[in-house]
Parts: sequence; structure tokens; C-alpha cells
Amino acid sequence: MTTTSEFRHTGWQPLEPALSVRQVLTLERVQAGEPEVVAGAGQLDRPVRWVHVAEAPDVGVMLSGGEMVLTTGVLLAGDEAKQAEYIQSLHRAEAAAVVLGLGRAFPAPPEVMRRAAERCGLPLVVLHRPFPFAELTEEVQSRLVRRKFAAVSLSETVRTALTGLITAGAPLGRLLDEVAQHGGCPVVVTNLAHRVLATAGERPAVDDVLRDWERIARQAGGSVGDGWISAELGGRGERWGRLLLCGYRGDTATGQLLADRAAEALVLHRMLGGGSAHTWEEQSAQSLVTDLVSGVVPARQLLPRARAAGLPVNRRTFVPLVVPGGELGQLERVLRVLGLSGLVAELADDATAVLLSLARDQQAEALTAHFAARLRTETGEPNAVVAAADPRTDWDDVPAGLREARHVADAVADSSAVLDLPAVVRLRDVHLRGLVRLLRDDPHVQSFAERELDGLLCGAGQELLNVLRTYLATGRNKSRTAQLHHVSRPALYRRLEAIQTRLGVDLDDFEQAASVHIALLAHDAQQG
Repeated sequence: MTTTSEFRHTGWQPLEPALSVRQVLTLERVQAGEPEVVAGAGQLDRPVRWVHVAEAPDVGVMLSGGEMVLTTGVLLAGDEAKQAEYIQSLHRAEAAAVVLGLGRAFPAPPEVMRRAAERCGLPLVVLHRPFPFAELTEEVQSRLVRRKFAAVSLSETVRTALTGLITAGAPLGRLLDEVAQHGGCPVVVTNLAHRVLATAGERPAVDDVLRDWERIARQAGGSVGDGWISAELGGRGERWGRLLLCGYRGDTATGQLLADRAAEALVLHRMLGGGSAHTWEEQSAQSLVTDLVSGVVPARQLLPRARAAGLPVNRRTFVPLVVPGGELGQLERVLRVLGLSGLVAELADDATAVLLSLARDQQAEALTAHFAARLRTETGEPNAVVAAADPRTDWDDVPAGLREARHVADAVADSSAVLDLPAVVRLRDVHLRGLVRLLRDDPHVQSFAERELDGLLCGAGQELLNVLRTYLATGRNKSRTAQLHHVSRPALYRRLEAIQTRLGVDLDDFEQAASVHIALLAHDAQQG
């Protein structure tokens, strides 16, 4: 995570703020002319794009907006109509301000121009002492040019850095870290429904943003506040998201430049596949669920992320599920068909987690069973199972629930074909298998498994090991075992005799069969 102190050492320096009329008037050279604002005092924060010295009465037609116009008014003296029209033409041209040097043409501020400027809201500044306009233009133009080159440099720096990351196949999060580093503020990416897909920046600052995300999302179509800068994400005539700089401390134009460059890179990143087979929505859900399962981040700190991702969290019942071998797309379709709210994310070991969020008055047990039944229909697998933890009404209990569901899924993985399991499997259903899975990494258990199964762990013994696995999983049902292995009963008897000879056990003896069964469960758990 990039911290505030790290931002100071990246080589990036904030650009000089855009000059406003107010700031120009505070420059030392301007102060020497004793400036006085006689009209439009409420508009002094207008940005100054350029400084233009002009005496022509029709100068307005030569402006493009944002100019501070300097004049002595020599061609306006004695003609009040021209004076009023001069101010109005500058207003129509969206000039930033007009500075009038008092002297022979106007020894005092002209009242006609003052009234016209006040009506238009155009700042009118008079200089009481003679002042060389060249000094003002030189000072302001040099500042503006420096800032312009700095902006171009920043634009190229950001573009080069992000393009390099995309070329290297970096994930979305790495690109956003780079943007947050340049912006010195949290960065948020949302979809069109204002759901948060990804964030970057200093973690406490990001959490502050997400805690207030409901209000921010409601205002997302308009002005959120000072320092909040957005750029649309989309291509080929279609919008699909938005990038936000949250609390950017530089000037707005620079922030918009940074946001636009970042948006361009994110669009390219998405078009090229984004370094991942998953969509940004799927990556967002996977990151959140992974953090919940790991327990590295306290659940309470992840609550703003869950809420911002669109998961209902207030007064809800949470049902943690894990589907062995579940496909993300199929599980998302089941949620949509049933109209249920939840997160779906892939876990390691070919399993997919589903965190259901139900209203308190909904029947969690019935809906979980309905989900499992629909999954079997969707997949066409009559033996597909859903590992479930007991429902949780406290968000802080969700991580433990996900770990419990994952443990259950791990215990029944690859066993549903030979075990008569219900569609929804819980901790109470896995019995000994679940205990052995918990203890699989214990050296004593590993040594026990090796010792008990030694005669079948190499060479031709592997085929016999598969027969033994089925025989014990079916409760020593010879007919079922022969059927599953597509062999005759006599052929099965010969294989069982070979197994007993290699292991030196009697499988009709309950204790010996139980010992071999536990060893086989431990072996399978260790092999994954």
C-alpha cells in the first residue's frame, strides 16, 4: 500500500495551481501599481488563461475566453456608449477580467464602465500608479507557460507508466496504484450502477471514502465536492464505468488531465483482457471474498467495501456457501434466476464461494436448498453438492462461516459420486472425513497413512487403491463397488483379496477396515 509519505518520494510534484484573477493581483509587480477592484469582486477566482494588452474598442472579437485584458482606455475616453459596449463585449467573450491603468484618459475609475462591469459580473480593476504592462504580461505568461509544460510532462509521465504496466500484463489494481501515486489521493472505479469495482490509495483514506459511499453514489451524476474529479470509462460508443479521484488536492484542470489519462489506460487495459480471464466485477468480488476467508483484514474493516460493491449488509442474514468444482458463471446465473443477492468468487482448489445476503424474514434453510436444487438443474449434475455453513446475522461471523463452508467442501471433494450426500452438505454431514481433512497436515497422520497403505502406493497398487477407495466409501458394498468399476463380482473378489494380501489386513474386520479407511482418507486429503 502506498502511503502519504511515499507519495513525496516518487519524483512527482504537484503542478502550480492555475492562476486566478485574485492571485494575479497579489503578485509583487502588480501590487506596485496599487490595484483596486471596483467591480465584480465576487468573480476574482476566475482562472486566467492568458494576458492580453489591447487598446482597440472591439477587442472582444479577438478573444477566446479566459484572458485578462490590460488597457489604458485611451480610445474610450469621452464616449460613454463605447465604454459600456467595451465592457459588454469583454463579457460576451468570457474574459477573465479587465485592468484599466488610470492616467490622462481616465484619471479616476469611469462610472459607466464600473456600473456595466458590476451588472455583467466582470472584474474591473484599476491601477492607481503608472505601471508597465509588459512586466505584468511577462510575469503571468512565464507562469502559465511553465505550468503548461509541467502539465504536458505529467501527462506523458502518466501515459508512459500506465502503458508500460499494461504491456507487462499488470492487473487492474497495479494500474490504479500508479494513478493514486501520481494523484496523492484515493482512486475508485465503479460500474454504471455506481458499485465499486476497485480502489487504490492509502487504506485509511480509501476506507473513509467507502464508508460514505452511499451518499457519494447518490451524487455521482453531479458535483460530489471539491477535489472530486471523474472520467468516464467506455469505448465504441458505450459507457460501462467511471473513474474517480477522491479528494484531489491540486487544481481541477490538472486533476482532470490525470483522470482522463488514467481512463484511457483503463479502457485499453480492459480491451486487451486486463491480464485476467475475469471481469473487473468478478475480480472485485474475488478480492473481497479472499480477504474475508483469509482473516488477515478484520471483517468490520471490509464492511464498507462490501456495501460499496453492492452487497446488502444492513439487517441481513448471511449464508456462506462453497461449491466444489463450481463454475462462476453458472453460480451467477443461479443467483439471477432465483433473484438472490450475493457475492460469487473463485477460491483455490477448484472451488467457488457464494455469500448469500438475505432479508431477515427470508427462510435461509429453504432458500439454500432451493439454490442447491437449481444448481443441479443448471449443471445437469445430479450429484452436485453445495457446502454450507450455518446462517450468520452478524457480519463479523461471516469469515468463520466461509472457512467452515470451505472445510466442508474440502471434505466432500470428489466424493459425491460414491457417497450418498444431500444437495446441501453441512459440517454435521462430513463426520470422520471432515476431521481427517482438518488433521491432514499433521506429521503423525501422514506417517500413519504411509504405513497403513504402503503396499498400494506404488506401481500396480494404484489401481487397487481406487477399488479400495470405492469399496470403503460405499460402506463395503461389494455390488455397488463392482457396478461403479464395471467389473463382475468374481473379478472384484479377486481384487479385494489382492488388496488384503498387499496390506496384510482383513477388511471384514471392522477395526482393521476402519484403520485402513482413516489412512485412505488422510492420504487423499494430503494429495488434495
